Amino acid sequence: MEKFCNSTFWNSSLLDSPEADLPLCFEQTVLVWIPLGFLWLLAPWQLLHIYRSRTKRSSTTKLYLAKQVLVGFLFILAAIELALVFTEDSGQASVPAIRYTNPSIYLGTWLLVLLIQHSRRWCVQKDSWFLSLFWILSILCDTFQFQTLIRMLLQGNNSSLAYSCLFFISYALQILILILSAFSEKDKLSDNPSFTASFLSSITFSWYDSIVLKGYKQPLTLKDVWDVDEKLKTKILVSKFETVMAEELLKSRRAFQRRQQKKSQWNSGGSLNGLNKNQSQSQDVLVLEEAKKKQKKSKTTEDFPKSWLVKTFFKIFYIIILKSLLLKLMNDILMFVSPQLLKLMISFANDRNTYVWVGYIYSILLFAVASIQSICLQYHFQLCFVLGLNVRTIVMAAVYKKALILSNRDRKQYTIGETVNLMSVDAQKLMDVANYIQMLWSTVLQIAFSIFFLWIELGPSVLAGVGLMAILIPVNAIFATKSRAIQVKNMENKDKRLKIMNEILSGIKILKYFAWEPSFKEKIHDIRKKELKNLLAYGQMQAMIMFFLYITPVLVSVVTFSVYVLVDSNNILDAEKAFTAISLFNILRYPMTILPMVISSVLQASVSIRRLEKYLGGDELDTSAIRHDCNFDTVVQFSEASFTWDQNSEATIQDVNLDVRPGQLVAVVGTVGSGKSSLMSALLGEMENIHGHIAIKGTVAYVPQQSWIQNGTVKDNILFGSELDEKRYQQVLEACALLPDLEVLPGGDLAEIGEKGINLSGGQKQRISLARAIYQNLDIYILDDPLSAVDAHVGKHIFDKVLGPNGLLKDKTRLLVTHSIHFLPQVDEIVVLENGSISEKGSYSTLLAKKGLFARNLKTFIKQTGPEGEATVNENSEEDDYGLMPSVEEIPEDVISLTMKRENSLHRTLSHRSRSNSRHLKSLKDSLKTRSVNIPKEKEELVKGQKLIKKEFMETGKVKFSVYLKYLQAVGWSSVFIIILAHIFNAVALIGSNLWLSAWTSDSKIFNSTNYPTSRRDMRIGVYGALGLGQGIFVLIANLCSTCGFTHASNILHKQLLNKILRAPMSFFDTTPSGRIVNRFSSDVSTMDDTLPASLRSWILYFLGIISTLLMICLATPVFVVIIIPLSIIYVLVQIFYVATSRQLRRLDSVTRSPVYSFFSETVSGLPVIRAFQHQQRFLKHSEVLIDNNQKCVFSWIISNRWLAIRLDLVGNLVVFFASLMMVIYRDNLSGDTVGFVLSNALSITQSLSWLVRLTSEIETNIVAVERINEYINVENEAPWVTDKRPPVGWPSKGEIQFRNYEVRYRPELDLVLKGITCDIRSMEKIGVVGRTGAGKSSLTNCLFRILEAAGGQITIDGVDIASIGLHDLREKLTIIPQDPILFSGSLRMNLDPFNNYSDEEIWKALELAHLKSFVANLQLGLSHEVTEAGDNLSIGQRQLLCLARALLRKSKILIMDEATAAVDLETDRLIQMTIQKEFSHCTTITIAHRLHTIMDSNKVMVLDHGKIVEYGSPEELLKKPGPFYFMAKEAGIENANSTTL
Repeated sequence: MEKFCNSTFWNSSLLDSPEADLPLCFEQTVLVWIPLGFLWLLAPWQLLHIYRSRTKRSSTTKLYLAKQVLVGFLFILAAIELALVFTEDSGQASVPAIRYTNPSIYLGTWLLVLLIQHSRRWCVQKDSWFLSLFWILSILCDTFQFQTLIRMLLQGNNSSLAYSCLFFISYALQILILILSAFSEKDKLSDNPSFTASFLSSITFSWYDSIVLKGYKQPLTLKDVWDVDEKLKTKILVSKFETVMAEELLKSRRAFQRRQQKKSQWNSGGSLNGLNKNQSQSQDVLVLEEAKKKQKKSKTTEDFPKSWLVKTFFKIFYIIILKSLLLKLMNDILMFVSPQLLKLMISFANDRNTYVWVGYIYSILLFAVASIQSICLQYHFQLCFVLGLNVRTIVMAAVYKKALILSNRDRKQYTIGETVNLMSVDAQKLMDVANYIQMLWSTVLQIAFSIFFLWIELGPSVLAGVGLMAILIPVNAIFATKSRAIQVKNMENKDKRLKIMNEILSGIKILKYFAWEPSFKEKIHDIRKKELKNLLAYGQMQAMIMFFLYITPVLVSVVTFSVYVLVDSNNILDAEKAFTAISLFNILRYPMTILPMVISSVLQASVSIRRLEKYLGGDELDTSAIRHDCNFDTVVQFSEASFTWDQNSEATIQDVNLDVRPGQLVAVVGTVGSGKSSLMSALLGEMENIHGHIAIKGTVAYVPQQSWIQNGTVKDNILFGSELDEKRYQQVLEACALLPDLEVLPGGDLAEIGEKGINLSGGQKQRISLARAIYQNLDIYILDDPLSAVDAHVGKHIFDKVLGPNGLLKDKTRLLVTHSIHFLPQVDEIVVLENGSISEKGSYSTLLAKKGLFARNLKTFIKQTGPEGEATVNENSEEDDYGLMPSVEEIPEDVISLTMKRENSLHRTLSHRSRSNSRHLKSLKDSLKTRSVNIPKEKEELVKGQKLIKKEFMETGKVKFSVYLKYLQAVGWSSVFIIILAHIFNAVALIGSNLWLSAWTSDSKIFNSTNYPTSRRDMRIGVYGALGLGQGIFVLIANLCSTCGFTHASNILHKQLLNKILRAPMSFFDTTPSGRIVNRFSSDVSTMDDTLPASLRSWILYFLGIISTLLMICLATPVFVVIIIPLSIIYVLVQIFYVATSRQLRRLDSVTRSPVYSFFSETVSGLPVIRAFQHQQRFLKHSEVLIDNNQKCVFSWIISNRWLAIRLDLVGNLVVFFASLMMVIYRDNLSGDTVGFVLSNALSITQSLSWLVRLTSEIETNIVAVERINEYINVENEAPWVTDKRPPVGWPSKGEIQFRNYEVRYRPELDLVLKGITCDIRSMEKIGVVGRTGAGKSSLTNCLFRILEAAGGQITIDGVDIASIGLHDLREKLTIIPQDPILFSGSLRMNLDPFNNYSDEEIWKALELAHLKSFVANLQLGLSHEVTEAGDNLSIGQRQLLCLARALLRKSKILIMDEATAAVDLETDRLIQMTIQKEFSHCTTITIAHRLHTIMDSNKVMVLDHGKIVEYGSPEELLKKPGPFYFMAKEAGIENANSTTL
């Protein structure tokens, strides 16, 4: 080497001076070749990679040209240098070989660089990471030569002036190139800067600056957020997942079968005394299963193919997992370099003979190590979070896809709520675990490393400290399991509370009609009390856990130091040992706390994985029994077909043989529960086949009985994804009688329909559902009772225009399930079903001639209903149709004996009903509004509805300070004061203990091991311990206080919220979707209970911790204040920018996430329709788009966190760097213990800084919950429930009602609904109210109950103006039998009498009169029989009769009936009418009629039209003169008042 350079290669004496330097030869060989070696080794691999992943070449940019030109200059410089050498060589002096080799190597290198830069034109990312690294390395290595040459020149050594100048120029050029390569080039192919970002921009996430800036200037919208990379799109991820999953699932299924066989062998071998019944049955099941080759779980064991999901994920993502593992490993190793450097710094400060430059190098190394560590850690997190996001995306999409094809039997095990949970909760759990999965090994590694290094410092006495930690872990575990148990209990309470809340909101109208709010309020308060008690206990547990966590490191260091000093008198605690140990203990603290958390989240995730494996591995719908065959002449053919809903129950459809020829209209009739809807479902492939098959020729359209409407416009619902053909579209609208509806809907066919068609009446929904099917123009139409929810005249119109012999569908094959007898003469064939099999079929005339079942039933019907036929219910019965479940109207021939006989079929129907979501009941749009009223309301709803959502979402910008004040006020100012004081004392104790330790370690300079006084040693230990304990105790006091305060606040705010919601006027519930109100009570209250207090506690702790650290640094070196100021400005700026963006991204995340779930539950409830029309692919695509939308927001949020963390780490690293620089600069006036004391604190600050910002933004996000709760606490109230003016006792005694010029409107900005109504209703009169849809009939009842307040005029009852008394005084004295029977979960008794005002005898009497006595008496629990949510375990008829019983109990003088015979068969209807006539003969009755024949026996009839009374008189009078009533009656086929017999 020496010869090669012609000078010394290495001389260590050069380093042993204040002015250290390296030999020039070393700098010119080794330091030049390191970067060049790196470049040449990696270049081939790099070029190969570029060649493989090339895209089309992009255009030349200025940046690219500039880089190429600069490298060109470098090339020229190398050439000049070589030329110079040759010219020198011609002289006499011998030139060393190195002068030839270096320029020659450089010439080759610069050519290679030019080539690589040029080849990057074919890549999306123009800047190569490895070139950037080469430039950095090259500049770092050249720095040494740079300073050597400068020194030589300064000393006047000009021998190589030309060489030096060339070197300086090339050094400058390299720095320029590095600066240029920090800029990113845009690419035509992608507008997302993350793909084109340069290496430096990627590792610092600078490419994200633009979004942060934008988010700071104005709230971000979805458009501002970039799409995720194509590789991360849902579609691609899912297709990868499915291929891998198919293999893994297959393996797992084989293993599962082997398990089953072993079990069966074990079972048969195991029980020698003959199999008992259960086992033999399980054997049969197993044999059956083997025979059917269905790897189904036998009913005796809960077993299914397991442990394939994790393997699948690993196979897809192993590269990401390995990358993040390497990064974490690097980070963990570097983490332990800092304490070693700290040790060196302390020894540097203690040893005055060390040269100053050593200190500078240590400072730079501290900074460099910390920076590399930050970059590794942030990149590791970036990879892990993206992995988590991908896992969540896959789970969400896979669950959606599976839902479309899951077999009915498997689907029945899940309610919609549970399936949505798989998608939301379980996916989230997996995401969380993926984020932190590497922590499992990393924490163990960190703990091992810490103990190893501590051992080196302090020897065996470390074991005392570590032992103490080990003891405290189980103590914490005990507290943790206890608090877990409390939380589980609380979850149950929360579920109960929300269930009741949901019911209150669904039945808010009934609560108001019956004045039942106080009873329900009490129920909720009782549950909330339990909840808060648990909350308090939980808070106290958490306080203890925090106490131990906080005190552990302090105790551990006290114990370790004490043991170290006491064990051996030669051991003296000096600064190096103490502060190195403390920074190691600080490192140890993190893995110790995080390990239990990671383990528990892994355990939680394992539960989720099992649930997902069970769901995703479930059986798929088996439609093999439905054959699509084109070679036969019938369109639909049932051959010996038997189908069931569940393989374990008897067949619902038995041995059906039926041929339907092309173009036929076949009516399917039968009593309730005879299997009509099931027959249709079997045809659609929704049921399980027992034997036989069905052949279908052509495409199928389906109109379900329970109309399924999507959230979207009317037009979207009808087009259902098809192209718009204007002419056909108009034709369909006209045929389905939708044109008049569209005129009154705001925006016509572009009117937005709410969730589940909430703002349409039952009839409108049914007709839109029908229009959707007709518009699709398919071959076979399956129509499941589409006329059930429409008016008689509308029904006739639809039959003529659509279904009948001259309708739009006359050439199609139609299967029509119907109850409307008067259409039967016009159909081609009638199929009569009885108990699931066909009892007779033929044309109308043949069947009548046969005199069979059909003829008999027809006779009784005609006798009962008269000429009007069974006119079905009018559409403004805005029935949310949730009565008309497929065959749930389980009312057998003899209404009352619905007892155990029908239990089986009831089971079937209920499980069938679990399709329509059992959780989200009917929404608040109560069905008593008539349509014309609904219209303006809807317009409002649209404008307002959108506004509301906008407002919720646009709660942008900072949360107002008043919200914080409101919350603190609820906590209580005294509590707040104590909490803050305790925290301040804790900070003082912390500073004290640090100063004390630094004083203790300075003892080592005064005393040596022999003369260290024991008393002094004991005092040092004692005070240090006391200060440590003090910290823990102050934190404990603060936490216990805050627990009480925060629980108090939760209690107060929830009470206020509940009171306000229950007292809100009905209009509030009409314009606010129930989901939004429930949200306040669920997520917002739970945030206020759990998350917000935790964030606030930690925030105070961290904030004061950081302040005290900075104080300590400033105490040691006051100059540090100068540095703190600019750093805190940077810190605050970063925080302000970040919080604005992050807050908005979180909002976007929740705004884009809810459509994913709601679309999913919408899909699940409409599965039969989607499958019938075969639109699965379209729905899948839409779901993918929604998931991608959400994904990009989450992705952006993840990046924003990394962006922040990298910048905060930089601030923290700079604090450490400057603190260490100060230590070097002022080394003369500082001792080693001060240096240790300052730096060990500075090292711990980085983590705290980033936590503080995170907590700040978390608090901002969470305080929004208080803001939202507050928003609803300020809702306007209805009139007071009880006023000073009470009505006289026994009022109303007569029941006379007078309307005086009465006017009413729904909301101040809308038109009048009733316009000046004046009439007298005398005591005990029976009044019938009739009118077309939207005439204002239902508004009339609402006015009597003051659901709507008068806009003018007055109503008096028995001479008392109803507006002058309290609402409850009024409502308790009136009785209503509402249109839809709403029940609440609880006992039957509670549903009849929530306040326990009546005796059991009275209740039984009422039940007897309501024809329910025998039914209730046959129930096991009688009156205590539990009614499920919304009364799902009773048939609709029974619910209606219960509502009648409610009315009978109240015995008030005024009865209002909103005629509710929609879901009741004729027999029940007759019973209700009879009871009312007999029992309420002494009352004033107002009946709102939808069928004229029910009011023909009234004393008077009131005909309403457009909110005015157009006729008022007895039916006989009105029928004599041709007026509105006369024409209505004529249409219904009623000639005179006696032509209807009831």
